[in-house]
Amino acid sequence: MSIEKTIDYTDKIKSVLFGVAVGDALGVPVEFKSRQELKQNPVSDMMGYGTYNQPPGTWSDDSSLTFCLAEALTQDFDLNTIGQNFVKWYQEGYWTPYGEVFDIGNSTRKALYRISNGTKPELAGGCEETDNGNGSLMRIAPLLFYLLDKTPDERFEITRQVSSITHRHIRSVIACFYYLEFARQLLEGKSKWLIYKNLQTEITDYLLSLSVNPTEITLFDRLLKGNIHELPEAEISGNGYVLHTLEAGIWCLLTTDNYKDAVLKAINLGEDTDTTGAVTGGLAGLLYGFENIPQNWIKQLARKEDIADLAELQLCQP
Repeated sequence: MSIEKTIDYTDKIKSVLFGVAVGDALGVPVEFKSRQELKQNPVSDMMGYGTYNQPPGTWSDDSSLTFCLAEALTQDFDLNTIGQNFVKWYQEGYWTPYGEVFDIGNSTRKALYRISNGTKPELAGGCEETDNGNGSLMRIAPLLFYLLDKTPDERFEITRQVSSITHRHIRSVIACFYYLEFARQLLEGKSKWLIYKNLQTEITDYLLSLSVNPTEITLFDRLLKGNIHELPEAEISGNGYVLHTLEAGIWCLLTTDNYKDAVLKAINLGEDTDTTGAVTGGLAGLLYGFENIPQNWIKQLARKEDIADLAELQLCQP
């Protein structure tokens, strides 16, 4: 099914941006807490003053870089613009809740340092197997709307370029591609269950057509061959490894039936709570819509008017 850009996607973009930010903000106060700790005192509402001593509704690098990407995509697609937005965030506090960066991953920090010293954005991200944190997956959601009229080859290549700004290894690229393909079919109105089954064939066949190392494809077997929703929580990880974050996001989406439960389930997995919340929240926001994100959470969100304005701006792209 083709999707025409002439359709007004303001509400969908808004749902994704707020979906990411609310999930992120819910997770910020408990980042690095273990699952065991959260079992004793689970997150059930917007809180503040935890890990980073920030007020309720404060989002982190996940949302900041998501907004930096979204803003760059209101212009002609340009990796330099995206990369410079990221550097501006890191160096000047651009698109932060209160003017300062309080959370950044090591791979992202190194990549932005390289860009600031003249490395091309597409070559800035680490490409070793150890460079597979979730730092590109956490911010990739807005790219969905730029890719709507693109072919599969174009979608994969553009996703590769945007991931590579901070995470250049094929595993991170595949994770971002899977996430965006899932989101694309949600936008088409397909059920999450149909999408999950569709992608098992579509993603596998496409990666094989690219001659991707079969070992890399096999790493995604729990998504591409299994029924991940049948796994118990004990087999789902909330850590910062990109594959685990993707699996957690899909698992939370498939094992709940509303935005609130999906993001709270994600956060209460523990560890990298803000990112698992953001990644889950982007898809859940798209699936259930802005109106089904708890309004009391949105009211507490930092810079909520600016986020709403950004959703409108993104439609100005050519």
